[in-house]
Amino acid sequence: MDDSAPLAPGLYLVATPIGNLEDITLRALRILKQVDRIACEDTRQTSKLLGHFGITTPTVSYHAHNEASRANELLEVLQQGGRIAVVSDAGTPGIADPGALLAREAIDAGIVVFPIPGANAAISALIASGLSTERFAFHGFLPSKEGARRTAFEAVRDALPHSEPTTHVFYETPHRIVAALEDVVSIFGAAHRVALARELTKLHEEFLRGTASEVLAMLQSRPSIRGEMVLLLDGTPTLALRPAGEAASATLGAEVAALIKSGLSEKDALKQAAKSRGLSKSEAYREWQRTRR
Repeated sequence: MDDSAPLAPGLYLVATPIGNLEDITLRALRILKQVDRIACEDTRQTSKLLGHFGITTPTVSYHAHNEASRANELLEVLQQGGRIAVVSDAGTPGIADPGALLAREAIDAGIVVFPIPGANAAISALIASGLSTERFAFHGFLPSKEGARRTAFEAVRDALPHSEPTTHVFYETPHRIVAALEDVVSIFGAAHRVALARELTKLHEEFLRGTASEVLAMLQSRPSIRGEMVLLLDGTPTLALRPAGEAASATLGAEVAALIKSGLSEKDALKQAAKSRGLSKSEAYREWQRTRR
């Protein structure tokens, strides 16, 4: 790593570790040492990283609440030939974190923008999920409100039968992940394949893989849930998402069986399946009985 090589003027979008500090690149360290200043999502968080590697470059805050005003200030420095790095608290700036606005304005002003690749939670979760990596869609954080979250899931569900199989990737918080998975069961069906990555690259890194109802049951059995989450949904329609002309009873039967297998009682499984199909409990029970004859 040659720290003596001159650094070209421009904007540097620098990926930082998402947990394990060893995941920072040699190039990222060199650039963070040589730029004029570092724009940070949280200067306190970044100071820990810089201190660990002995970097003393000045920092300035650059977050969701001051992004527009700070971008103008940073752009002036760049236009004068400055060298600025942008970092988020963890991962790649501009991906569900500040950075994209300043990059667009710098490009419009004719300033060179350098991507400095590194850790990213969505990609790290995807490659170890066991789901298809051929095509994927990143949706960022799920909406915090239930109605908006369900609408987002329904849009994905409705597109599944009409597009190439695509793994769908979402970020979610620990205090909302159970509700999000309950929506997945309700909207996509209990048998829909999912993967959940938790605490990526950290000491307690964990992957939960299986059907939506199985992963939901795993989380519901825990006294507490911690860590940032990446939720991935299979892009292949399950039985529950087949066109209306196919057998509804087989669809319901498959979901009830999967729910029971995940640990729910027959009564609770029927209740959940009825809710996901807009049926009354008595209608769901009759369909369930027909599949068992």
